[in-house]
Amino acid sequence: MSESSTLQRTQTRERILEAAETVFSDNGYHDALVDEIGKKTSISKGGLYFHFPSKEDLFFAVMDRLANKLVKRAEKAAHRGNSPLESAESALDAVLSALSAQKRLARLLMTQGYSMGNAFESKRSEIFDRFAIVISQNLDQAKSDGQISDINTDLAARVWIGAVNETVVHWLFSDGPTPKELASDLRRLLLASVQISDSSNNRKNANQ
Repeated sequence: MSESSTLQRTQTRERILEAAETVFSDNGYHDALVDEIGKKTSISKGGLYFHFPSKEDLFFAVMDRLANKLVKRAEKAAHRGNSPLESAESALDAVLSALSAQKRLARLLMTQGYSMGNAFESKRSEIFDRFAIVISQNLDQAKSDGQISDINTDLAARVWIGAVNETVVHWLFSDGPTPKELASDLRRLLLASVQISDSSNNRKNANQ
C-alpha cells in the first residue's frame, strides 16, 4: 500500500470514528444506527464495514480512541509532578478533569455499552487497566522513595481507579457535583489509603 493510500485510509478511519463517537454518545450502543454514522460521513454501510467489520468493532475502536486521549493526558500530567506521589495525584486529577469537562464522552466510556454485556465490561476493564498502570508506576516509585508504606501498589492503583469509576458513574446518573469538584476530597481519601509515611509528612512540612 502506498504512503498516500495509507494516509487516506487513516484519515477516513478518523472521520468514521469522529462521527461514531457522536452517534454512540448520543444514543448508546444498542440504539446507535450504523446508517446514521454513514450519513454523517457520506460513506456507505459497505465502506464503513470495510474499515470496521462490525458495529461492535467500531464501538470498541471509539472507546480505544477516547482511552488513548485520556491516558496520554494522565501521563502528561504525571510528568509534571515534583515527586512520584504528586505525579500519581496529578494523573488522577487529569482524568477527573477530562471526564468532568465531557459528560457525553464520560457516559460513552462508562455506561453506553452496557447492552453489550460481558464484552463491554471486558473492554472497560482493559481500559481501566491502562489508567491503573500509570498510577501504579508512580506509587511504586513513591514506595521506593519512602513516601508511602510498603503496600501492594497494583491493588492500590485499582482501588484508586475504582473510586474514580464510582464517582463518575454516580455523577452521570445524578445532578450532583462533578468529579472535578470532588477531586480534592477524593484525593485526600485515596492518599490516606496508601498510608503516607511520617517521613513524607515531615519533608512536606519542611518545604512549606
